[in-house]
Amino acid sequence: MVLGRWVVVGLFCGMAALGGARIEAQRLPGGVRPEHYALTITPDLGKARFEGTEKIDVVLDAPTSAITLNAAEIEFGDVKAYVWPAGLIADFKPDKGAQDKPPVWDEPTQFYKDSQIATVTLDSAKEQATLTFARPLPAGRVTLEIAYKGILNDKLRGFYLSKTKAHNYGVTQFESTDARRAFPCFDESALKATFDVTLVVDAGDTVISNTKVLRDEPGPEPGKHTILFARTPEMSTYLVAWLVGDFVCSEGKSDGVPIRVCATPDKLALTEFALDAAKWDLHYYDKYFGIKYPMAKLDLIAIPDFEAGAMENFGCITFRETELLVDAKNGTLPARKEVAETVAHEMAHQWFGDLVTPQWWDNLWLNEGFATWMESKAAAKWRPKWDYEQDVAMERNGILDEDAAGTTRPIRQRAETPAEINELFDDIAYGKAGAVIAMVENWVGEEQFRKGVQAYLSAHLYGNATAEDFWGAQTRVSGLPVDQVMRSFVEQPGVPEVSFGARQGVTVVVEQQRFIERGAESKTGAQGEQWTIPVCVKGDGCELLTPQATAMKDAAKAPLFYANANDKGYYRAEYTKDEFAAIVANAETGLAPAERIGLLGDRWALMRAGQGTVGEFLDLALAVKQDNDPGVMESALGRVGLIGSRIANDDDRARLDAVVRREFGPVYAALGGPRKHEPDDHAELRESLFEALGNARDPAVMAEAERLTQQLFSGQKPADPMIVDAAVALAAAKGDAAMYDRLLRVVHDAKDPDFREAALRALTWFEAPELVKRTLEYAVSDEVRSQDSWGLIGLLLGRRETQEQAWTFVRQHWGEIEMRSTENSGARIVQAAGAFCTVEKRDEVASFFAAHPVESAERTLAKSLDRIDECAQLRAAQEPELQRWLEAHGGS
Repeated sequence: MVLGRWVVVGLFCGMAALGGARIEAQRLPGGVRPEHYALTITPDLGKARFEGTEKIDVVLDAPTSAITLNAAEIEFGDVKAYVWPAGLIADFKPDKGAQDKPPVWDEPTQFYKDSQIATVTLDSAKEQATLTFARPLPAGRVTLEIAYKGILNDKLRGFYLSKTKAHNYGVTQFESTDARRAFPCFDESALKATFDVTLVVDAGDTVISNTKVLRDEPGPEPGKHTILFARTPEMSTYLVAWLVGDFVCSEGKSDGVPIRVCATPDKLALTEFALDAAKWDLHYYDKYFGIKYPMAKLDLIAIPDFEAGAMENFGCITFRETELLVDAKNGTLPARKEVAETVAHEMAHQWFGDLVTPQWWDNLWLNEGFATWMESKAAAKWRPKWDYEQDVAMERNGILDEDAAGTTRPIRQRAETPAEINELFDDIAYGKAGAVIAMVENWVGEEQFRKGVQAYLSAHLYGNATAEDFWGAQTRVSGLPVDQVMRSFVEQPGVPEVSFGARQGVTVVVEQQRFIERGAESKTGAQGEQWTIPVCVKGDGCELLTPQATAMKDAAKAPLFYANANDKGYYRAEYTKDEFAAIVANAETGLAPAERIGLLGDRWALMRAGQGTVGEFLDLALAVKQDNDPGVMESALGRVGLIGSRIANDDDRARLDAVVRREFGPVYAALGGPRKHEPDDHAELRESLFEALGNARDPAVMAEAERLTQQLFSGQKPADPMIVDAAVALAAAKGDAAMYDRLLRVVHDAKDPDFREAALRALTWFEAPELVKRTLEYAVSDEVRSQDSWGLIGLLLGRRETQEQAWTFVRQHWGEIEMRSTENSGARIVQAAGAFCTVEKRDEVASFFAAHPVESAERTLAKSLDRIDECAQLRAAQEPELQRWLEAHGGS
């Protein structure tokens, strides 16, 4: 699953150990193994309800009078249990990969020798239902027959209602524990089964599910038709999906597999790019994994209301519209890159997560870390000129920064309740795990790592696995101690810091410790963590740094000693003063762009931790001002912007803006305007400089922003499409009500989801208090989809100019916000509240959310409070340093 682009920094987790009482025993009691579900669902999209019947074939390990399964927001009707004759058991079990078989018997009850009616007892707190029988059911196979009803909710979870102006849709989102809202089930990842899915829907609607359609017949009543889908392979309940509505699809094929990309009828023209990406990815993954795509078809569907970015349902991947739909010719480069990565991420899951599934959610990182690593790998193979390496380097630096907080957690962490499981979907499970996997691949070699992946998948096809299974396969195949490396990074929290001393011949003295951001030392619960780290020196190969190592004995042959080749290592590097000076002097010619991004990231982190000054970082930022790589420029200028918003007072900020205009204005001017057939990286570099200079109120750039915005609103094609989003945002900052109304019309009328989202974001850039108020009121109105509501509020909370007004609104309108909240939106507002930078605001945030607790947000709140503390301490320590630097550099 992809979290979605509205996540500003990602839902970073918090404490390694949770405080307070813990709800235990939400796991099912065991002794019951589901093998097969036969589901028939009849939705009423107008009344937002549905009815269902199901038969679940289970095997009882021992006689029992009670069976407990999961159910939430389900109203039970009749429940019966049928006992199977022993002679039929061997004939039933289907092939694991069967996808074209109808149910074994149309009316299997004729074969059962005994039946009982169950009494149902609900435990809503545990989301469980217990079926109790008057006589014990014998060990062996039993069929449970259940009639039930449910609601199509508005919380974007389970089986829920999605709407456009023209039509209602019934869609599903089951990860991680929401299949139980659509049908009573054994809703744990290890309890795999096969599924026969049938839906009875209105004649004007179609249905898409995990497998292909076997039968589509009219009835059972006028105006309805019944669609039966082929049996699925064995899979977890959270991967089941069905979607009801008037979806239309573009079609293609790759390696003999039919592929469709589907959307609402008005957006069919925006499916071409994703279809091309999916065709390429399927062929690439067939070869990479050495296992053919395991389903008979693949559908990718854009849903109007969808909280996550995307979801990897087996054979039926669902997406937020902005993550799948883009104009193949005229869409912005960032939008096309995002779609390419998201499609690659979810398709990687078809093998890594769907075909082989983690035994339990504590190993969620096996799913998400692998897919996060693979998304950019596959996208870069497809579009090698799009500089994904630099994007990954920037993302890695952000994750390293967050993982240095005192409220971080290990990659693998215990989780028992749905709330605890939900909090595992953070940038530790995604970003850190993906970065560790990339580091290991870089060390063992691409081909050896691929063979290890193949060995792991082949050993667990259609089954479940653990972290030990994965790193054990890699260790056996490579002959290297991959298990030691991965265990040290997966089971310990935090970031290593490796200090490299002076070179003595070819030997370098080294020391490692846990890297901690400023002020976090007293909160970490650090236990002297030590890692086994593959350190790869540019030009000298890799050496394994064990916890006992005090030197690297063959690592200093190259003239330039840079100890993070390709920027793949998950650690912070500190050098002697002389070595660092040599690296900076030779960075442009001696380091690759990703390595220069890593260098900037290390120095920024060391400054935040008190091991450097803000002036030293600004010197480095100026040293790379002529860099022609957009990722390097964005890494430098983005952090200069953070210095302005997180460290500088208002006077200092104005002086810093003057330095930015003086130093980077000529660089931007020298680039010139857009050229016909210009390289993508040239356009991206111009965009980075344009945005930074606009934020620094450069007069020429602000005039250009006004001109481009007027062109856009007058219906002309903007002279520079690459920078038009930034131009509108800059113009909006001082925009009036007339401009606001124009943007609001774009939000309401735009058919391109990416264009609409850009306009929606631009509403948060207006600074006039009356317009900020309009945006906040708009965010909690029925005009905004609930998936977007929290994003508007979060962006306003994140900006220094608007956060005070936004925070007042949040506190005064919390009831409205809660009423519209989805599973994760409340936690994301808690996260956004971490953008404050004073002790007083920290206390306000802590007090408010203590009085208004948010589901699945305990760690997120701890993280937000930690961020505020860190910012306040950083400002206190570095503001005098910033003032000294500005005096020395003529900031006026």
